[in-house]
Amino acid sequence: MDIYAKLKELLAQQVKKKNFNVDLITPETSLDQLGLDSLDTAELLINIEQTFSLPEITQEEMLEVKTVKDVKDLIEKKR
Repeated sequence: MDIYAKLKELLAQQVKKKNFNVDLITPETSLDQLGLDSLDTAELLINIEQTFSLPEITQEEMLEVKTVKDVKDLIEKKR
């Protein structure tokens, strides 16, 4: 499974209510640019845990995630 493709799909679901063009999402895109606040980010990470069957993401790990690449790196680390 291509992590970026699945991650972009999850981000698209999360940001569709934020009026962000998901085609513009790159690894360097910050979650702030996507319009995600801390609650949105927490919801996204919970969806990622479930989608990728990951162990629980800690609060410290959540706070370190700033960009799409950070999310991808976290997924790879937790696998």
